[in-house]
Parts: sequence; structure tokens; C-alpha cells
Amino acid sequence: MAQANVPLKDYRNIGIIAHIDAGKTTTTEAILYRTGLKHKIGEVHEGETTTDWMEQERERGITITSAAVTAFWKGHKINIIDTPGHIDFTVEVERSLRVLDGAVVVFDGKMGVEAQSETVWRQANKYGVPRICFINKINQIGGDFYKSLDSIHHRLSKNALPIHLPIGFEKDINGIVDLVDMKAYTYGDYTDHELVAGEIPANMLEKAQNARALLVEAAVEADDELFERYLEKGEESITVDELKAALRKRVLSGDFYLVTGGDGRGVVVEKVLDLMTEYLPSPLDIEAIWGKNPKNGEEIQRHPAESEPLTALAFKIAADPFIGRLIFIRVYSGKLTAGSYVINTNTGEKERVGRIVRMFADKREDVEAVGAGDIAAVVGLKGTFTGHTLSDVAHPIMLESIEFPEPPVSVAVEPKTKADQEKMGIALQRLAEEDPTFRIHTDEETGQTIMSGMGELHLEILVDRMKREYNVEANVGEPQVAFRETIRGTAEAQGKHAKQSGGRGQYGDVWVRFEPTESGEGFEFVDAIKGGVVPQEYRAAVQKGIKDTLDGGVIAGYPMIGVKATLYDGSYHDVDSSELAFNLAAVLSVKAGIPKSNPVLLEPVMQVEVTTPEDFMGDIIGDLNARRGRIDAMEDLQGGAKLIKAHVPLANLFGYTNDIRSMSQGRAASTMELADYEEVPPNVAQDIIAKRSK
Repeated sequence: MAQANVPLKDYRNIGIIAHIDAGKTTTTEAILYRTGLKHKIGEVHEGETTTDWMEQERERGITITSAAVTAFWKGHKINIIDTPGHIDFTVEVERSLRVLDGAVVVFDGKMGVEAQSETVWRQANKYGVPRICFINKINQIGGDFYKSLDSIHHRLSKNALPIHLPIGFEKDINGIVDLVDMKAYTYGDYTDHELVAGEIPANMLEKAQNARALLVEAAVEADDELFERYLEKGEESITVDELKAALRKRVLSGDFYLVTGGDGRGVVVEKVLDLMTEYLPSPLDIEAIWGKNPKNGEEIQRHPAESEPLTALAFKIAADPFIGRLIFIRVYSGKLTAGSYVINTNTGEKERVGRIVRMFADKREDVEAVGAGDIAAVVGLKGTFTGHTLSDVAHPIMLESIEFPEPPVSVAVEPKTKADQEKMGIALQRLAEEDPTFRIHTDEETGQTIMSGMGELHLEILVDRMKREYNVEANVGEPQVAFRETIRGTAEAQGKHAKQSGGRGQYGDVWVRFEPTESGEGFEFVDAIKGGVVPQEYRAAVQKGIKDTLDGGVIAGYPMIGVKATLYDGSYHDVDSSELAFNLAAVLSVKAGIPKSNPVLLEPVMQVEVTTPEDFMGDIIGDLNARRGRIDAMEDLQGGAKLIKAHVPLANLFGYTNDIRSMSQGRAASTMELADYEEVPPNVAQDIIAKRSK
């Protein structure tokens, strides 16, 4: 399968990102077919695709986990990651973009820019990933390259210019005009094995010349010498190679995007492969990576060269049914060899690298070593998780980890039989290792196991996987919202724990000021003790007592966030004081102070986007209002559809996907993502508190 000795400048680490159902997986399939990895193109709706290899993905026709595939094209080695489009799995996109050098953004040519297209675009901006755009499905009824391009200009960036123009319209599409070499590349049927080069159709010549002029004008901005020559001698003075080099420079800057389009199943995908290899970055184009020395915190720089010490980032864990736990890694510098020892700088533990495998989606090939700039999967690392850095034992470095959002939805889960009990614990543990946005904990009051995730679909699929992959039958409760508590005011309170019961007593006395943190998040502890009124050795116990009590909530038992606690006074006893006494005093200070600090309940509020035909708009807006929604904006989309943007409390959104389908005869669709935590209205808060206290 592999081709040996590809130079690093010809490596490409590429993500395929898009809104759900834009055709990412089908496009990836066509790439695998065109690069010789497959003998036929798998269809998503027939459950034959390579990168959607989980049963749930094939049944639902969606991508859930990022799949890694290595392909070869015209002497280039391309590591491709097909990422999910559904918002519940957005963290899969996030962690893939963290380690990729470039991306292909796929758009549905019938819909243009959709809600999740904007989300993945923002994620790519966050990580500074250069990208090209592929407008897919323009061969279908309603598919329109130019309208979709307008929506990219309107909603994402004005700096997106076509490098290819489609020939034909809808079902008659049969190729593209390449604006760089000004030739037409056509096919008779999308299943053809190669494109036929020829002259540009006469009715497209003027349009192509105008589009090329804009492309050249944008390209010469990358090079002063070219710019001056262009001003003096015009477009003809610039050669095809110079134009390609200038366009590549602009794409690599990260704020300029080349656009192509076509039928993602077909031979035109070869042109997308050409764009990947010609314009997207190699590992050598990416700036050196920075990390910290875990011993002294000093900043270290590592370059993409095998001569430098090893630096690699684990970005995904997958449980493989045949060979066990697979850790996907991106090597930034040095070389990782099978059988060698590395240090996990996040845990400080040494780990032995068992096997290294090159992934071809669900198939694999063993390799001896993997070098700088490459992506592979490792077997045998027991203590390594997503976001951990692996490095040379003698030259440790810690890269910035990947941050994951707190999951806003929870369900209680219990095994159906005694036999399922032990298996369920193992299954949940394995699934949580794979997915950093999936959390499990035991509710202390009820003893129930609580699963938390990014949305209903996320949790539904995890329960399904538990059943299929681990043979665990489970009963699942109703989804619950992860409420939070915070304070709006400031209060000071004393916590005094003094007990005398013969013999040695217990004495701890603290004064604590409680106020909101500036960010409204987290917990801050400030030690403002002057002199020794509370000895140093007891202050950590005070901090722990406050934090543990806040984690258990004060109003309704939900974790409290956004609290700053300042320990500023107190007293102690030479004999009777202890860490335990001060810990208990701290608990009492929270119970006395927080109720006086204007405590409030917070709820997760989702940013909801609904795409609907105009006929159903009134019903959908009415329904959003009934769910305590706040309508933010309405926009017109292609084909007479409307886009409604709103903020709606998560508590009122369970089952919304099904509700919206029945409200619109199955024609409306919605996406949602966590926007923020907001204060719950007093009347709603009373109901929540009453339910919790029962």
C-alpha cells in the first residue's frame, strides 16, 4: 500500500470538514477510489463507505468519529481525516484541526453555507488552518455553484475566489474550466477514469477570462515583484508557474481561499486532489511548534525534522476490536520507532511503544517508524490520552493540550441485569477514554451512574455502542440538564468550628469574603491573611473545604461556578486546631456566606439555527418562543428557504429534532451548540429547586 521515501515537502495532512450531509464522506470515498485504495466507490446510503466503518455510522448515514486514511497522489503522501458534521461530535473536528496542516471545506451546492459550515469554519480560523473550498452536489436539482459562492462571500469570507468554473448546469455538468492553465477538463460520465483536456467552450470564454483576471489580481498581492510587473505589463506577463506559486503563498497565509466545485462522487475529485497537493501546506510550511519544558517551564521550539528530538501529540483514542487501544498521534519533530521508550510529559510516566500502524480507515499496515510531519496510530500506550504529549526521554517537552467543553446533557444509566453490571463499568470506562466530551460519575445521593455528553444524539450513540461493542443492556433515564449555580453579590461570613468534649478539642475559625469572579467562570481562592492568625499549614484545608462545598451547590445542589473566595481573617488554638477543624470551619463559612451573596441558578442556553421553507416559518418561530427562545436573526437562503437564529434554553430542547420534523412535514432542519450559561428566570428556578428538594 505504502510508497516509500516521500520527501517531507510532499506530505499533506488534510481534514475534510463540512456541515452534516454536505458529502464529506462521499468525497473522501471518491478520493480513495481515485488514489487506488478502493476498487469501487462506497455509497453512504448503502452503508459501504470506508471511513464510516462503525455500524451506527452506516445505519444513520452520518460520520461520528474522525477516520484517518493515508493515500498517495502524484508522488505526494496525503493523510486525510474525514470528520463528523453533526454538532454533537464537533469536538472530533476540533481535535482533528489541532493536528492538521490544511483542510478541504465541503459545501452542499443546493444549500450553500449552512449552520455547521460556519461552525467548522470558525474552528479552522481558531487553529489558523489554510483551506480550499469544494462546492459539492452542483450536479443535482437545485445545485448552483455561483449561488453557493455568493453565500460563502456573504457568510464566511469575501476572499474566496474560484480557481475552477463548472461546465454545464445541474444534471448537465460535465467538467470544469481551470482558470490557471485556461483549459477545459471534461468527462462523459462521472465514473470515467480520467478527465479529457480541451478548449474552453466558446460560451464560457468571456466568463472564464473575467474570473481569471480577478484570480491573477488577488495572486500578485503575494509578491511585490509580480505586482509591479502586473501593473506595468498586465496579466500576460505572469507565467502559469508564477501564478501557482503566488496563489499558494496566498492560501498558506490562511485568509485566502480557492474554490472549486462538481460532483463529489466523480472523476472531478482528481482536480480536488491536485489542489490539495499544489496549494495546501506541507509540514515544512507550518511554523515550528512551541512547547514548555515540564521541569522548569521554559519555552522550547521544535522544527519538523527527524534530526530533532521526538515531539508527538496524541489527538484521538480508538478501541479497535482486533488489536486493542489505538492512539492516533501527530509527530511534530524527531522519529517514533516501534519498541522504543518515550515519556508522556503530562503524566511523567515512561511508556513503551508497541506497534505503529498506518491507517487505511478500518484496515491497517504495520510500520517500523513514523517521522516528523506524519500521522499514524500507536498500539501499546496504556496511560496516554487525548491531548497528551509524547517526547524523547532525554529531551522532554509539553505541548499545549486540547481543551474540551463541559458536556451540557446528562442521563442516568443502569444495567438491566446483574451480569451487565460489571461489563457496564468497563464499557463506560473505555468509551470515556475514547471521547473526552463524554463524562461518567456516580450521583452520591441516588447512587445512580450518570452519563454526560454534548447532546441527545451523542448519548444515544454511546448507549448503542455499549450494547453492540460490549454486549451491555442498559436502561436509560430521561435526559437531564447540567444546571450550575453562581453568585451576583458580595458577602463576608465567619465559619467557626469549636468542639470541646473532654481531652483534645477541635478549633478552627475563618473569615471569608465571597464575590463573583471577573470571568464568571471557575473558582478562585485568595489568601489575604496578614500575620499568622490562620497558620500557613491550615490554609490549604480552608481552600479545599470551600471548593468541595461549592462543588456540591448551595441553592439546589448543582456545582457553583464563578466564585472568588478571599480568606482574610480568623483565629486558631495552639493545641486544638487541626486541618480537619479548619476544613469544617471553611464549610460553615460557605453555608453562612453564599446565601447572603445573591445566589442564582444558571442554565445552558443553546444557539439554535433552523433552516426551513417559508411556509412553516410562522409555526417554527411560535414554537421557539414557547420554548423560552429568543429570536436573534432571520436570513434568506438559496431556493426560497429561511434561516432562523435563536438562543433557547437546553431544558426546553429535548426531542426538538423530531418535533421540528413533524411541524414541517420533514422539510425543516436544525443544529444547535452550547452558547453560554445564563440566569434562570425566578419562576422557573423555583420549580427546579422544588423538584430537587423532593
